[in-house]
Amino acid sequence: MYRLIASDMDETFLGEGHIVPPANVAALERLRELGVLFVPSSGRPYRSIMASLADIDPALLAGSYVISYNGGFINRYGDETPLLRTVMDRDVLRWLYDYAVERRICMHVYTESGRILTQFVNDVERSYIENLSDIEELPDDADAIGAAGGEEFPKIIFMDPDFSKMKALGAKLRPELDPALVDITYSSNRYVEFVPHDVNKGTGLAHLAELLGIDMADTIGIGDSENDLAMIQAAGLGVGVANVSDGTRPFCDMVLDTTADDGALPELLKRVIEPEHNAW
Repeated sequence: MYRLIASDMDETFLGEGHIVPPANVAALERLRELGVLFVPSSGRPYRSIMASLADIDPALLAGSYVISYNGGFINRYGDETPLLRTVMDRDVLRWLYDYAVERRICMHVYTESGRILTQFVNDVERSYIENLSDIEELPDDADAIGAAGGEEFPKIIFMDPDFSKMKALGAKLRPELDPALVDITYSSNRYVEFVPHDVNKGTGLAHLAELLGIDMADTIGIGDSENDLAMIQAAGLGVGVANVSDGTRPFCDMVLDTTADDGALPELLKRVIEPEHNAW
């Protein structure tokens, strides 16, 4: 019986404007009644995820967990102290940062406290991130690493509205980076993401399942992008929302008919969770 649902946030659990569709809130209430744990799983920091959940009754997620930074951090819901913490090699981070600065690539530098330091932000990206918390846009001549003080960095991402450019850039940089130190993934049809080696939403889910004594066969992973792929493949049931990317769709055990904007969680509840509980 499925006991835990790990869900991506942007373009999966959240609709346009990073808002939780009302249908998903109702589904959380039903999952609570059935004793199924709902765990947000995002590339964003814990604080940013919590800000997106601010309008949800905390009782609906009490006792749950949050997987952040692509699986590199795990927190108890409501507790800013991480149970799992993984950060990037600082030399690798500096090399990637300098690469982006030299080419004026739009980027987000993530600190362990949850600050997201951005530079060279274009109009498309500025419109997309305007509703997110903890975003700090720095002047082009600033040093984001210095601005972070003594903080460590869980990830760095580059952005271009032409996703093919980010795909090509990831492929170009892969031979330049030590595979024992850094992994590359993609998300939201605009980002190439650089994270510590062996950090992904699948390993994050596996760590949490082990912590809770839950068999991976009893987990569901739901997402839309390539940075959700490891979670979708690792979970007992891998699910894509209707707007799942073409690169991720073939690896899903199930693709829902509902998009993120319309609130896809009720469909998962109706098709998978409730029939299983009724049969039990």
